[in-house]
Amino acid sequence: MKTVRLSMLASAVMAMLGSTAALANQSTVDAISQFHLNYSVKDNFAAQNGVDCAKLGADWASCNKAVVKLTNNGEAVTDKDWAIYFHSIRPILEVANDQFKVTHIMGDLHKLEPTDKFTGFPTKQSVEIPIVNEYWQLFITDVLPRWYVTADKATPKVIANTDTEDLSQFVTPLGDQWKRTPDDKNILMTAEARFEKNSDVKTLNVNSLRGQIVPTPLEVKVHGQDVDLSKGVKLDLSALNGDAQNAIKARFALLGVKEGNYPLHTEISSNAFTGDEAVEGAYQLRIGNKEAVITGYDQAGVFYGLQSILSLIPTEGPMTIAALEAKDAPRFEYRGIHLDVGRNFHTKASVLRLLDQMAAYKLNKFHFHLTDDEGWRIEIPGLPELTDIGSKRCHDLSEKTCLLPQLGSGPDSNNNGSGFFSRADYIEILKYAKARQIEVIPEIDMPAHARAAVMSMEARYDRLVKEGKEKEANQYRLLDPTDTSNTAGVQFYDRTGYLNPCLDSSRNFVDKVIGEIQQMHKEAGLPLKTWHFGGDEAKNIYLGTGYTDQKKPEAGKGIIDQSNQDKPWAKSQACQVMIKEGKVTDVEHLSSYFGVEVSKLVKAHGIDVMQAWQDGLKDAKDASIFATDHINVNFWDALYWGGFDSVNDWANKGFRVVVSNPDYVYLDFPNEVHPAESGYYWGTRFSDERKIFSFAPDNMPQNAETSVDRDGNVFSAKSDKPWPGAYGLSSQLWSEVVRTDSQMEYMIYPRLVSVAERAWHRASWEQQYQAGREYKGGETHRVDVKALDSDWQRFANLLGHRELAKLDKAGIHYRLPVPGARIASGRLEVNTSFPGMVVEYSTDNGKTWQRYDDKARPQVSGEVQVRTASPDGKRFSHVDGVKA
Repeated sequence: MKTVRLSMLASAVMAMLGSTAALANQSTVDAISQFHLNYSVKDNFAAQNGVDCAKLGADWASCNKAVVKLTNNGEAVTDKDWAIYFHSIRPILEVANDQFKVTHIMGDLHKLEPTDKFTGFPTKQSVEIPIVNEYWQLFITDVLPRWYVTADKATPKVIANTDTEDLSQFVTPLGDQWKRTPDDKNILMTAEARFEKNSDVKTLNVNSLRGQIVPTPLEVKVHGQDVDLSKGVKLDLSALNGDAQNAIKARFALLGVKEGNYPLHTEISSNAFTGDEAVEGAYQLRIGNKEAVITGYDQAGVFYGLQSILSLIPTEGPMTIAALEAKDAPRFEYRGIHLDVGRNFHTKASVLRLLDQMAAYKLNKFHFHLTDDEGWRIEIPGLPELTDIGSKRCHDLSEKTCLLPQLGSGPDSNNNGSGFFSRADYIEILKYAKARQIEVIPEIDMPAHARAAVMSMEARYDRLVKEGKEKEANQYRLLDPTDTSNTAGVQFYDRTGYLNPCLDSSRNFVDKVIGEIQQMHKEAGLPLKTWHFGGDEAKNIYLGTGYTDQKKPEAGKGIIDQSNQDKPWAKSQACQVMIKEGKVTDVEHLSSYFGVEVSKLVKAHGIDVMQAWQDGLKDAKDASIFATDHINVNFWDALYWGGFDSVNDWANKGFRVVVSNPDYVYLDFPNEVHPAESGYYWGTRFSDERKIFSFAPDNMPQNAETSVDRDGNVFSAKSDKPWPGAYGLSSQLWSEVVRTDSQMEYMIYPRLVSVAERAWHRASWEQQYQAGREYKGGETHRVDVKALDSDWQRFANLLGHRELAKLDKAGIHYRLPVPGARIASGRLEVNTSFPGMVVEYSTDNGKTWQRYDDKARPQVSGEVQVRTASPDGKRFSHVDGVKA
């Protein structure tokens, strides 16, 4: 009895001590969470300034120096039982303060913790932790928010000043640290540089824009008279189904056109079209004094004809439009945008707003990237773990309840790091798209970028094994338990980032997911016509060309021990059996092999088209080996890295090429070369509306005359191969550093309008592709740049005078361009990339603002700040300054 009492007493004492320790740890966590954290980039040329980046194992021997500073304004903290978790897209190579160490956890998640030499955080003092990162940090969004601190049995807390989307709250302005290399030839966009860049774009008389439709029609004849719509329109929408009618009525109402007397008739008559105009989406439009008539080749044609009338609607002044006649047909059958909701979730409301704008600008393919390593975003009946676990991120290092925090989401699930579309949500999106003539192409990315699915199915496996249902547990398992491969994906996930293509259970999983999503499409009345396989980046980054083995080091490369690095699935027994049986040559061919296998499942479901990122099918002989009728490839080689030539290979192998070049149409890349802008930039330092507008997607070499490479250098381009032509054009929005809906819209708009122009309309200055014709930037002058510049001037004025106001009416949080400015002879001169915009200036550091009048050009002295305002006056651009 005494022994029992002593045991109970000991347990009580231990529980009390544990509780006391937990309270102490929580106290430490709470204290550190109130520290002020500052991150500053110190040197992007570290390799040239004494740091042996190669020895540190940096890709291409490139690294940068930064400093993390923690300021303690409270009581001293001496406890060593704590860790700060933080997100970094750049691997940490070295910590130059022996009181601290950094450990890579998974993906971008790292852990900073004290060493035995830690002496504490003194009161009212700062501690600096110098670090060396791989690559460079050129834009403020290279630094991610929501650093958080935790300890044993303590609740994690975000360090307060990092819990923000205003990164300037904890990141020092990069200042001069905006060049990738010392000989970087890009131009920093100061106010003066912008003024020079915008100087050839003049403000046109609004009357000269009369009758202009966006995107530009194939053929239009504008008449002298105007049609008054102030008394409203009488819509005959009998050629459209009910949902499409409602979509059109909603757009008329949004733009302030009421129901009234002016007749607007619609009809479908395919016989009215011949030759190149007899295609899906073609229409004829006649706007006269007494009525307007739209004749469509099909229902899509009628819909686009109506959008052309809506394009003419003014946003201010009299409600009149030009009388005109137009014949029009789309340039490409595929005109799309890709939206990534896997890395960070974007809400249903933002998706519906995107579909509205796609419809307004005649885009017809919505490529919905629903899954990635960081998140699974669609409910699949029968597989609840996909959303119960795979759609959530939180601080659970065991990942039994959620995925690890990534990409600035912090320890909690109350932000866009978490989220998913229910089955009902997805069906609603499909119906909304159908009403707007838009095909939804779901992408379930595999076999790489699949960690959310893999970890979810591991959780399912564990649950069912515990229930004694081992056969059921293995039905959809995506990992081979024998696979001990040491591999790292491009975003630094281990082997759990790859679905195993050698398992029957992986095929079961794909078949299940296709079937469930197809059923949603059937219920929505929008058939699943195209399945996107994904297929990209199934490789080990440490076996890439920028690294070299320590036993045979090569100059200019990161020196690592490559002997312990494996290709994905190299040690999977299931895959080794397949290789021995001759089903696949080696593990490198598994991605393309799996693409063929998935195409068989896609075809079995009655789906005629499979789509993939090009590298996922790189080992396929040609398109004929796939089971579906057609194979689309998103082509994403940067032009200056040889894309002007390699694009031909895909088309000549029978693939339908959807041009998706990162250096032109990746909308997650920065708008301009300025550290305060946001986005990834591995393919180019900027892509603005003018650059996208100048893109020649059907003659890739031509772009060498009108563009530069990532470092601002001219390049040459030619191909000796035949070019059958592109199937389509797609822009891409990846969401690694696009965490909120407003950030998403800031990156997409108004650049999407330029994408739509090139997808719908082939300009006169775009040359026909000719094998063997070489284009050299700065040397050859084959492109009619005067025609290009004149075309852009027209388009830029349409954006400034009309299109931005329509985005305002739709509630779109688009990017307002920062003005260009200079002071000449004491007078302020200002311009914008879109003439017609309202510009304001301040002479008292932003306390008061005045509207700029270019005719007056005010006399100023000292520093002057400038900004643009949205047409509705509710939002403003970033502020920039110029000095007298």
